[in-house]
Formats: sequence, structure tokens, C-alpha cells
Amino acid sequence: MGTNTGLKRVSGGRHGISYKELLNVRRRYVHKAALRNAISQVARAIFAVRNPAVWGEGTTSCASDSKKFGSWDQNLMTEWHIRYGGRGVMIYWHVEKKSTCIYSQLKRCSSSEVAAMIEGVLRHCTDMDIERQYVDSHGQSEVAFAFSYLLGFDLLPRLKAIASQKLYRTGDEKTEIIQI
Repeated sequence: MGTNTGLKRVSGGRHGISYKELLNVRRRYVHKAALRNAISQVARAIFAVRNPAVWGEGTTSCASDSKKFGSWDQNLMTEWHIRYGGRGVMIYWHVEKKSTCIYSQLKRCSSSEVAAMIEGVLRHCTDMDIERQYVDSHGQSEVAFAFSYLLGFDLLPRLKAIASQKLYRTGDEKTEIIQI
């Protein structure tokens, strides 16, 4: 799993495990809930053994983004991706600030990144309490800001073409913003 090496190729090794045995293990033990549990245990173990002198203190921030992967036409999730071209699916990752993946999910090319971002914040299955969520320009909208406020975390988007954007400050304060 995770290496794109098929069971037949793996069974061809010199370890004495047959294709049928590997197939049986996959059918009985490798399913979505078990994989999520394994990912959660690995992430928790990484957080437990991480040396703060090297990695810094634990964080409460997370970044998320998607990547397109080509897939077969027979897959019901496969769609044509307009921006990247070609048929495929998207994998949406939530990565903790110190580079540990805490949640991933499969999504269609046309589905909302906002929904995927919120799902990852809510279902990441680690002990980490996410207070800040960094996204690209596709992971933010008025709806995303509203839900992030209601759910108690800050949505921090990377603004595309920020030089041409007009930014507004919230609140009643008349303080001057210093040009950087």
C-alpha cells in the first residue's frame, strides 16, 4: 500500500508469501477505517517522539492543499481537470507545520476545496487542536471564513496576485497600515 507496487509483484519476492496470502490480508484487514487508524497512530507516535530542540514546540497550525493524480477512466471519481489537463482525481492533504501529514482524502477534480479543508480540520484524528489553517486561494471563500469562525479556528489564505488586490481592515480602528 502506498508504493504503487501491485500484490503480484510483491509476491514475486524471495520472502515465501504467496499472492493469495497477500490478497487475503488485503481483503480482511486493509480497509478505510484501518488505514485511518494506522495514519492516526503514526502521527501521534511522531508527535510523541519529536525532539523539541530540533523540531520546536508542538504547533496548532496546519496547511492543506490538493494534488492531481492520473487515474483510470473506469474509476467513478475520475474527471477531466481543466487547469492541469488530463483525467484524474485529487488527493487533498492536511500537513502539520512540522511536515507530518495528519489527514488525507480523495476528492473529485470539480469538488470544493473548502469542504475538503473543513473536513480535514474536523476529522484529523490526532490530539492536535488546530487553531490556524493555511490554504491556497482555492481553499478560501466567504463560506469558508464563516465556518472557520464558527468552528473556532483562523483561516489564513495565501492570496493570489496580492499586488493587484485591494485589502480591507476589519474593525472600527482608523490606524494607518504601513506599506511594506
